[in-house]
Amino acid sequence: MDSRIPTSPPVIEPVAAGVYRPLWSVVIPTYNCIGWLRQTLESVLAQDPGPEKMQIEVIDDCSTDGDVGALVQELGKGRVAFYRQEVNRGSLRNFETALKRSRGYLVHLLHGDDLVLKGYYREMEKLFSLFPQAGAAFSRYAYIDDQNNITPPGDALLNEPGIIEDFLYQIAQKQMLQACAMVVKRHVYEHLGSFYAVHYGEDWEMWARIAAHYPVAYSPVSLALYRGGQGHASSITSNFLKTGQNIRDIQKVIDIMQGYLPKEKRKLLKRMAFRNFSRHYAKASNRIYYHNPRAALVQAKGALKMHQDIKTIYWVMKLYLLHFTKLISVNNHK
Repeated sequence: MDSRIPTSPPVIEPVAAGVYRPLWSVVIPTYNCIGWLRQTLESVLAQDPGPEKMQIEVIDDCSTDGDVGALVQELGKGRVAFYRQEVNRGSLRNFETALKRSRGYLVHLLHGDDLVLKGYYREMEKLFSLFPQAGAAFSRYAYIDDQNNITPPGDALLNEPGIIEDFLYQIAQKQMLQACAMVVKRHVYEHLGSFYAVHYGEDWEMWARIAAHYPVAYSPVSLALYRGGQGHASSITSNFLKTGQNIRDIQKVIDIMQGYLPKEKRKLLKRMAFRNFSRHYAKASNRIYYHNPRAALVQAKGALKMHQDIKTIYWVMKLYLLHFTKLISVNNHK
């Protein structure tokens, strides 16, 4: 059995000769997210152009929270294919299986708890038509929590659809998108391989790897919803917060990215990446403190080790003050 975390990018072989190839493959990897999968599938089926143009398939990693196959059959009524791993293989291997099972020229790897909004696939088709040199394209996106509250999207990267200039240098500094918003030409995965190295930040590494080899197109229209943030308890990130594995993984991804960058850019961009992520984790530690103080302290400590700039120090000191105030209050009530 292959290791759960590949040490090099797994090979994605070309689609076999003679196999019918639609334009789209929407492949949906799932693991214990049946509570959100219905919305995910409905968001795709609502803009389904038909089987001649789009493959839709759910790839389940031995979920234990319900009958995923039955839900797929109920909603898809034969339109949505279903594949279940024989054993739980972990998210990276499940992504690899999804890519290998894709047949379309354009691959949308849509996690089983994320959503797309009406017009997403039309907008992506338009991008690839306008910019055929692009190896991948993505739209603006917003966050959705477990109660379906939507956070307004962040600032647009471009004012109109286009190729993002120097995208490699931009994305080497920070994560700028979520997988739900991204579409990749299948031949790009065939060229570069699948996800590898880490469980947290594996998508960031992939987008940088693609940007090192291909132009990337972008639409400022917000058409994807990422299920994440503080209210999403089932996120793979939640288990890593308590141990600081998320920070160690991000540091590993930053090191890997150095190989994609010109030598003269590496030192500066690495420093900027450490600065941006240290600020992110220090600030996040304050958000999660009240429901997970142990993880918050781990995140703050890791952020301070990663980089010490004024904003990181501010958020870490704010957290420590909050923690000490709580300890004093507890002691006074004993």
